[in-house]
Amino acid sequence: MHDPRVVARVGVLLGSAIVVLFLSGMVSHLHQNPVSWLPLPWGPAPAWGYRLTQGVHVTVGFACVPLVLAKLYTAYPRLFERPALRGPWHAVERGSIAMLVAATTFQIVTGVLNVFQVYPWQFSFVAAHYAASWVVMGSVVVHVGVKLPTIMSALRTSPSETSPSKNDTDHRAADDGENAATRRGFLAAVAVTTLGVVALTVGQTFRPLAPIAILAPRDPRAGPQGLPVNKTATSAGVQDSATDPAWRLMLQGPDGDRELSRTELLTMSLTTAVVPIACVEGWSATATWTGVRIRDILSLVGGTEHDDVRVESLQEGGSYRESVLPAEWVASPDTLLALRLGDEDLDLDHGYPARVVAPNRPGVLQTKWVASMTVLR
Repeated sequence: MHDPRVVARVGVLLGSAIVVLFLSGMVSHLHQNPVSWLPLPWGPAPAWGYRLTQGVHVTVGFACVPLVLAKLYTAYPRLFERPALRGPWHAVERGSIAMLVAATTFQIVTGVLNVFQVYPWQFSFVAAHYAASWVVMGSVVVHVGVKLPTIMSALRTSPSETSPSKNDTDHRAADDGENAATRRGFLAAVAVTTLGVVALTVGQTFRPLAPIAILAPRDPRAGPQGLPVNKTATSAGVQDSATDPAWRLMLQGPDGDRELSRTELLTMSLTTAVVPIACVEGWSATATWTGVRIRDILSLVGGTEHDDVRVESLQEGGSYRESVLPAEWVASPDTLLALRLGDEDLDLDHGYPARVVAPNRPGVLQTKWVASMTVLR
């Protein structure tokens, strides 16, 4: 099982998973932290886009657990070879392995704990996870670059093939035939285990597999009005301000300021949209929302569908107490200041008196307990 052909094939599986994790993670990070020099290559359509990419990200992250363990097991004898360093290229190889193992372990452990909402650290998970992802990818590139001749040579030969015996004849050694079967069995076991982990996780996004999603801690149907809640009104400290009859939506735009009560919002032209809520933790759920289109609200203060808008929450602290809704989402007919969920007024924990709902956006950017909206130009 320590044969280079086995090591290379497990490495291909793990490397492919890391690439998928990196790309899907970049999608999530750029959603939450856009940069001016890199315009987002996606918009509000399809509405399920973020649901797919983040569901894949979390599921593949769990699948990396057996892949990393298998890779370490197949390669570990080489980690203890002596002499420890045999030259500059060997030093680069060893350094890339050390960085890759450390960074990948960090990513998997913190990522799994984030899914279960366990945070035994003081640093920002988002910032640390993003930084470590570049370390992982850099280590993969260096490691593959150094080992590419060995990898290609190992992949050209099937793990089912036996090696010639050391005798002068062309007969194969009997024990080598058993080794070939062991190699095949090990690779099959790795594949089955990885697929099993996927099946036990993906149900939080792919609903037909929900009954067996024991590795997915959140039931997308559990919670008030049939949707989960990450941050409650109590934890956000908004119970009093959100239920105060004096609440007003504060609007600021080119034509001045304006205040709207919830009753006034309900008298405006209401729209119903089916928009999924997708969380960075991987769970997602489709819901029917009713409210006023953001672009219609902004028009009251001179805003247009070509303007970005800053949305601020009643909560006084937290990384996501405010968000910026790009113009492309403002223009979408399904981007709402939601007032109802299903046939009921929003539950307090879902953002009453009003919250933002927009297609193809992370749940953390669907600002709850909206206090104000400002047109940005």
